[in-house]
Amino acid sequence: MRDLISLCCEECKRRNYTTDKNKRNTPDKLKFSKYCPSCRKHTLHKEGKIK
Repeated sequence: MRDLISLCCEECKRRNYTTDKNKRNTPDKLKFSKYCPSCRKHTLHKEGKIK
């Protein structure tokens, strides 16, 4: 039931973090404010698929 997802930076579009989520409890896409090492600041990270 839990699917692996990656969190992509909205500014540089790099995949920085991986996590999992329960699709039954959270059907919409996740959004977190996390630190991006390439931008060197906290940015919005959005859910993306793992290739």
